[in-house]
Amino acid sequence: MTQNKLPLVTFDPSGCFVSGTKLERAAFDQLAPRLEAARRETLDVDMRLLDDPASIPAEKQPLDARFIDMPERILSEYRRSRDSSELGRILATANRLRDQVDRVVVLGIGGSYMGARALMDACCQPYFNELSRAERGGRPRMYFEGNNVDNDATSGLLKLLGRSGTTVDSRWAIVVISKSGGTLETAVAFRHFLAALQESTGTDADLLQQLVVPVTGKSGKLFDLAAAIGCPEVFEVPDGVGGRFSVLSAVGLLPAAVLGLDVVKLLEGAAAMNEHFRTAPVGENAVLDYVGVGHLAEQQGAMIRVLQVWSKALEAAGLWYDQLLAESLGKQEIGATPITAVNTRDLHSRAQQHQEGRRDKLFTNVIVDNWRTDAVAVEPSDRNQDGLNELAGKTLPEIMSAAIQGTNEAYRGAGRPTADIHLPTTDEASLGQFFQMMMLATVVEGRLLGINPYGQPGVEAYKQNMNRILGR
Repeated sequence: MTQNKLPLVTFDPSGCFVSGTKLERAAFDQLAPRLEAARRETLDVDMRLLDDPASIPAEKQPLDARFIDMPERILSEYRRSRDSSELGRILATANRLRDQVDRVVVLGIGGSYMGARALMDACCQPYFNELSRAERGGRPRMYFEGNNVDNDATSGLLKLLGRSGTTVDSRWAIVVISKSGGTLETAVAFRHFLAALQESTGTDADLLQQLVVPVTGKSGKLFDLAAAIGCPEVFEVPDGVGGRFSVLSAVGLLPAAVLGLDVVKLLEGAAAMNEHFRTAPVGENAVLDYVGVGHLAEQQGAMIRVLQVWSKALEAAGLWYDQLLAESLGKQEIGATPITAVNTRDLHSRAQQHQEGRRDKLFTNVIVDNWRTDAVAVEPSDRNQDGLNELAGKTLPEIMSAAIQGTNEAYRGAGRPTADIHLPTTDEASLGQFFQMMMLATVVEGRLLGINPYGQPGVEAYKQNMNRILGR
């Protein structure tokens, strides 16, 4: 499937312009020239500056815009060189791990794991790790650690993995992701899990080397440690790509390939969104329209952005976006606060506040248009004490659609600005588009606000304090 034939992720802002929201369609139309200018800056100015790093002005440092054309570059190299390309090497390593182990532990924090977790939850079968090896298509189970210093979680996973591995069913591997290798949570976890893995492989040093796959920078602590271990494959966190923008690099592609996901379709989806972003005008451009609505809502005091995902499979994708928005735009005492809600679950905990609380929120629904499995219908029953026979024959997708429509009507009727993002389905192509759409939108909004969307200087203070307290 080529990228120009992919069904596109779409954005519908119409629910933001209903009575009571204070958002005016005319104000959105007036914003169009500024949105166009921010697009040109993102696509033309920033990319041109990257080609001449010495010319990058101080206010644009750091400039991590290489994520933008990364999908096209990776695909082009793969189609040209296949096995010797980075993607070819990723696929070969993923297939080797499939044949060697039954479990893979991904160690990373923030952007070094959140995208991979989102891909697993969205694109794999529900309860993937509980399925038999045959039902998983021979693909390893996957676990995520190194994203906290939680004693009990670490101990529990180490106990689950075990310290002996003489067969494929009992063997496990580590994918460790850190650009510098100096992030404390991931580094500490790697030391624990590497020691356990070494014990499980015994005296077989060659096997240990094969079961550790680092994704890191061209230098640094993890790079040096990988060399000391003798890892045969080390993948790069690319230069010019910040951690929270790295999901479509080896950072996300390697775990996705290990899970058996179609990483080519993932990249093709992102490339399709790039083409849409470059060519579609304001009013028809999902990226620019999303930014414009968010900007207008902030001007009216809506400083909280609630991303309502209408599928449990998309919760991790929402949490990935939480980091993207918070770290990119939460600077200089501005920037909206992101919150992910999973519906219909969270309607039973948050809908009261959303319906009648402060008018400081913009609601964006993420709606799946086509479910991947056959629809489950409500069955008639002789025991109708629950009163559900009147719904007999209705399917869960129909009930979900009614919930979406009913919630939108309620929020919009109360003058709460509500927009819709439609994903064709929860497959790799749709997730690639969603990731790229939200990354592009975040950068465009940063340029619109006049702040640098890259870098995260505000997270250094707690790290310095923590290290000081630990005596480092």
